[in-house]
Amino acid sequence: MTHTRQPHVTLVGAGPGDPELLTLKAVKAIASATVLLVDDLVSDAITAHASPTARIIYVGKRGGCKSTPQAFIEKLMVQEALAGKTVVRLKGGDPFIFGRGGEEVEHLQAQGIAVTVINGITSGLAGVTSLGIPLTHREHAHGVVFITGHAKQGASDSVDWVTLGQTAQQAKLTLVIYMGVSGAAQLQDALLHSMRADTPVAVIHQVSLPTQGHVVCELQQLHDTIVREQLASPSVIVIGDVFKGLLAMQGGAELQASAG
Repeated sequence: MTHTRQPHVTLVGAGPGDPELLTLKAVKAIASATVLLVDDLVSDAITAHASPTARIIYVGKRGGCKSTPQAFIEKLMVQEALAGKTVVRLKGGDPFIFGRGGEEVEHLQAQGIAVTVINGITSGLAGVTSLGIPLTHREHAHGVVFITGHAKQGASDSVDWVTLGQTAQQAKLTLVIYMGVSGAAQLQDALLHSMRADTPVAVIHQVSLPTQGHVVCELQQLHDTIVREQLASPSVIVIGDVFKGLLAMQGGAELQASAG
């Protein structure tokens, strides 16, 4: 009796960019792929782990740039999996932290396709760690919130930044904001209604790459600092008292090259 293998797709977190931050499990999955669907921010050093015979399809998605439609990516994954290919969807960071991995899993499973998810190190963690700063600290931060600064277009349930800032202030939480640079002026204005003006903020650009840089400033300086230093995506904004020491040491908001 012949058993047909169930179609299968693996979602792999490629991490923030540095190939040395890949997990062993991710490397094995990439090497096993016959079809590899690759996000825009995944470097050549990471796709180098793929088999020379693998078909590599670039399906970049970046805010403000021409993007591959999500529906097309999902259709392609289904098509290749049903054709019996070993399909790996290689996503920047972690598939389940602002990577639309949840949507992809739901779509694939609805088509009868099995899914495995392999975690990757998210940029909000890697960026802060590269500065020698913890996201949580017994004296300064009792928890951390990962949140997007770029809500789904047309969504009516956008983030209540005033309430979030109040909660972060009272509960001693570090805020890690993805895709927030373009809306930094509105973000700053809203958070200043409930957080101290001198709350330390770090903006970390090109996390874990040789081009990584960062600035540390006060919340009231956030937008002006981003404009002056010409910071753009991909960057993470991290807000909280864990940066108090670094802010005092730097004594100002100037773009710093981060140690790689």
